[in-house]
Amino acid sequence: MKSTQTILQLIASIFLFIISINAQAATKTELLQAKINALVAEELGKINSQMGVVINLSGRQRMLTQKMSKEILLIYHGIDVKKNRTNLGRSALMFAKTLKGLMNGDKTLNLSPTRDKDIIKQMDVVSGLWLSFSKNVLPAIGGEKVDLAFIEKVAKENLPLLKEMNKAVGMYEKAAGSDLNDLAAVVNLSGRQRMLTQKMAKEFLLIAAQVNEKKNKDELEKTIALFDRTLKGLRDGDPSQGLSKTEEPIVLKQLAVIDKLWQEYKLLLINLDISKEGLKKLAKLNMPLLKEMNTAVKMYEVLSDNG
Repeated sequence: MKSTQTILQLIASIFLFIISINAQAATKTELLQAKINALVAEELGKINSQMGVVINLSGRQRMLTQKMSKEILLIYHGIDVKKNRTNLGRSALMFAKTLKGLMNGDKTLNLSPTRDKDIIKQMDVVSGLWLSFSKNVLPAIGGEKVDLAFIEKVAKENLPLLKEMNKAVGMYEKAAGSDLNDLAAVVNLSGRQRMLTQKMAKEFLLIAAQVNEKKNKDELEKTIALFDRTLKGLRDGDPSQGLSKTEEPIVLKQLAVIDKLWQEYKLLLINLDISKEGLKKLAKLNMPLLKEMNTAVKMYEVLSDNG
């Protein structure tokens, strides 16, 4: 996102450039216009690049809310407890670092501080919810007992955090305007797919724990349908989701990899095998799908940078 100050600096640079050659002959007009266009294109390229990163990373925050919830539930079910405590710690650290970077800037993440007052206000809401949710995360990382009351609290508090973070992503997408040549929606929705891989796992594990079974079965069914529809939309286009057909061969190849992993994962989810072996299989299958979906998001981000 380009701040008003930077845009004013750009305008000033163009103005000074015009002044510096004002005395030249009229035959230099085309050269002047070409140089101005190049300067503007360079600055807009910086905007595009940053907005692609912002939408990607803010979208990744949605995924992390669900990944942390999933990891807490895996701990509850006794699946790779030590590994999932470590994974939970990494997820929490990534969420906290990215949240701070989105608000205040972070060179290591290629993020500049957010300047939009409405987005700042929304991110303050997210920060407050994260402060509350982190009170579930930190004890689970630290080895405290994760019992039924604990996961019921997680089940209740993760969704408001997800909802408000999703709202922030939409605001970032809207702020991108036409700068990303309509690819902002693609980066957003492909990024949402990452979140859905983890949301499905969370819902599956809540059903296995007999927490709001009917509600979570209904939610799981909806999440499966949304992932399926969006994956097809990314490949073939879906005007109702603002998605155009993907034409890039490398991205199409990546979507085919994702679809193969998805078919196996979807079968497990639909069959709802909540045996110990089924839970272990869920833990095994969801991460490769997340990884490959993340690769696709990065591809769309690069396309937005070059759009």
